Amino acid sequence: MEPAAEPAPELGAVLEAVEGRGGAEAVERVLAWYNEENRATFKFDPADEDKRKKLCEGILNILEKDTKTSCQVACLEALRILSRDKKVLVPVTTKRNMQILMKLAKLDTVEDPLESVSEFPVIVEALKCLCNIIFNSSVAQKLSLELNLAAMLCNLLQKCKDRQLVDDIKCFDLRLLFLLSLLHTDIRAQLRQELQGVQVLTQALESSLSVRWTEEYKAAEDRDRPPLSLQETDCAIEALKALFNVTLDSWNVHSKVKHSITYDRCQEELLKKSEDNDTQLNGYSYWCTFVCLLFCGKLEGGIAWRGEKNESHQFRYMAAILRHCLLTTGPTEEKTEELHSNAINLLSNVPVSCLDVLINPSSQEETDIKYNGMNMGAIQILLDFMEKRIDKGSSYREGLTPVLSLLTECCRTHRNIRKFIKAQVLPPLRDVSNRPEVGTTVRNKLVRLMTHVDLGVKQIAAEFLFVLCKERVDSLLKYTGYGNAAGLLAARGLLAGGRGDHWYSDDEDTDTEEYKSAKPNINLITGHLEEPMPNPMDEMTEEQKEYEAMKLVNMFDKLSRDELIKPMGVRPDGTMAPLEEAVSQYHTNKQESSDSD
Repeated sequence: MEPAAEPAPELGAVLEAVEGRGGAEAVERVLAWYNEENRATFKFDPADEDKRKKLCEGILNILEKDTKTSCQVACLEALRILSRDKKVLVPVTTKRNMQILMKLAKLDTVEDPLESVSEFPVIVEALKCLCNIIFNSSVAQKLSLELNLAAMLCNLLQKCKDRQLVDDIKCFDLRLLFLLSLLHTDIRAQLRQELQGVQVLTQALESSLSVRWTEEYKAAEDRDRPPLSLQETDCAIEALKALFNVTLDSWNVHSKVKHSITYDRCQEELLKKSEDNDTQLNGYSYWCTFVCLLFCGKLEGGIAWRGEKNESHQFRYMAAILRHCLLTTGPTEEKTEELHSNAINLLSNVPVSCLDVLINPSSQEETDIKYNGMNMGAIQILLDFMEKRIDKGSSYREGLTPVLSLLTECCRTHRNIRKFIKAQVLPPLRDVSNRPEVGTTVRNKLVRLMTHVDLGVKQIAAEFLFVLCKERVDSLLKYTGYGNAAGLLAARGLLAGGRGDHWYSDDEDTDTEEYKSAKPNINLITGHLEEPMPNPMDEMTEEQKEYEAMKLVNMFDKLSRDELIKPMGVRPDGTMAPLEEAVSQYHTNKQESSDSD
């Protein structure tokens, strides 16, 4: 008969062992039990708060001494679990205690290489503890700037270069850099300006993806290459998120975006959305929320860039790596989507002029998707990603806005990209028997979004289609109908027709014979073919027509006087105005035109 398993010790017994009433082996044993029991614990009993604070202090006292590696790992695991609770971090977040953890993470040495494999678990656990503590404590965030933590992390990252046994260290190093650059604007600026953070993080991303170069901005494409491992994918994702933060204020990619809220808002969202931050610290749902705030024009940040040649090269180099990233798959479909999502977020920080790298010239041997002699594989990935996010049917603002914004800017600037995407999204019309929003094509799905309840989603979907139509109102109405496009046209002052401000090539769209024959019977409001309806006024006398007209006028007059509606008109410049003002402006313009004649 097997002996019964020894029961796990109570918190008081764990505290007694840690405070010195047992040897090192006893400490390691009780902490191992405690860690196993609380591995999945994220909400703690408030009554034990004082004991947990003392336990944190006791653990840090042990870690300050020279103890064997297994004991250090057990102590750090326990501290990581305890640091999930913000309330116990007050005694932990001191300069002394932060330095203890930094020493264990090998962040206090500049020249010394990473020594033995046996130390790696200690380094990883120390980095995990620092992640939790900095994430949950504003005091720790300020101390990290004072202790120059970002510079030490960049140095450790350089030591991890080209070493296969340090992927975990590299991943949590990158995760900590991501957190610091997110939660502290001064550290973000330090990384960008003093520590060459863009270059260091780009190299880390390149290493994680194992990029091999064939030309200056062209990576080798190995179709037989296996998917990335889970560790490689996680490292790449953390590097992408850190790079997004560091490049956020570097270049005004979307110059028309007006920002109105601060980074603090995003920190609040992060705190709401992430509970298990040492195992789910990527905060992916938060991250999508944060990015969409930027692309919906709601993130504050003064953006300026010097535009020097070497900086342009750095972004083109980054764009080439991101192209390779889009063509790479992870160990699972979910991980691949997360990898591509973060690559898209970062691509939106790359200057639009550098995104031509996404469509390198295609060689004769390649079997990839081609258009006009260019390899469109990466653009096809973006289109597929966009459609997949639309098909999800939820979280459009977080999941769809970034990729739509990126595709819109690419189409506005790069003719080949626009023509390739238009051929798939807005192919020549043949069957116009159904409304534009009815159906399963990408065009149908995007037109449906033009009347979505979320203003940001509605605007970016309409803008994308408008750019594909070269910002020509008549072309947009052909594909969407006036009713679906009215919101965009009113906002742009184009209700009277015309085109947007951006210049496009003069090549004309060609209508199919089917569309030409159906065009006279297409309802311009709904955008689809309707059978001719009998005119109810054909059988009316002139007196009946006049009576019905006056009845309608009186109904509108009553609604207007009761302020239930406000009659509006279109000014000569295409914008909306109260009817009296619009009519007055037309009369004024007509009189001025007559005087000039």
